[in-house]
Amino acid sequence: MNRDQKKELVSALNRAFGAASLVVVVHYTGMTVAEMSNLRGQMREADASFKVTKNRLTRLALAGTKYEGLADLFTGPTAIAYSHDPVAAARVTVKYAKGNDKLTILGGALGGSMLDAKGIKALAELPSLNELRGSLVGMIQTPATRIAGVLQAPAGQLARVVSAHADKGGQTGEAA
Repeated sequence: MNRDQKKELVSALNRAFGAASLVVVVHYTGMTVAEMSNLRGQMREADASFKVTKNRLTRLALAGTKYEGLADLFTGPTAIAYSHDPVAAARVTVKYAKGNDKLTILGGALGGSMLDAKGIKALAELPSLNELRGSLVGMIQTPATRIAGVLQAPAGQLARVVSAHADKGGQTGEAA
């Protein structure tokens, strides 16, 4: 890799760090190409990214970003998972690490907050941004449904009262 390619890689990583809400740092010792491809596919499905990185270049790319504190994690065979959604990359990484002991979570950062491996695992258990949005819409719609039911109830009760009076009146008229 020549100097220009390295500059471009550092610049691309710097842009990725600038746009990401979450960065997870992992070791991938012994993973096969097929396993890496599988993990990348799962990341793409979750709208996240997974990239094997060169430690020195990644530390250069971290400079000036909110993730500068992660620089110490970049030793050995490291890779990063990152996403715009504050939960997506953590969720896929933790799920994959449970089924593959070759992937080890070292830590990460959510915005400017540094997280250890336990923090990443806790973050992975939170609902995603889309799930939270769905819950919020459901909570907003529930009162509207209840209001519609309450507004319709008096009309239904009135119809039952009128019907009962009609039935009662019909029976009274026959008996007389």
